[in-house]
Amino acid sequence: MEIKVFQKTQRDLATTVNSIIDEYWKDKISEREMIDLIHKLYSNNETKFVKEGKYTTVLQQQCGKRRLEVVSKILNSINSIK
Repeated sequence: MEIKVFQKTQRDLATTVNSIIDEYWKDKISEREMIDLIHKLYSNNETKFVKEGKYTTVLQQQCGKRRLEVVSKILNSINSIK
């Protein structure tokens, strides 16, 4: 799955996160690929992901709880590995 790792806006970022997770849920990409893509997005767009320790409002509204739970687990597992 090809994505732009540098997103222009928070809305673009949310759309990309949604498509990655949806593709995983449809079994079109592997778990490893989903994790790698989310990690790349986060590392290159950290300020669009999180403000003051919480997901940005746009991300919360566009992605929803279920998808952000997946993102949180991915980011927490990566942070514990480092």
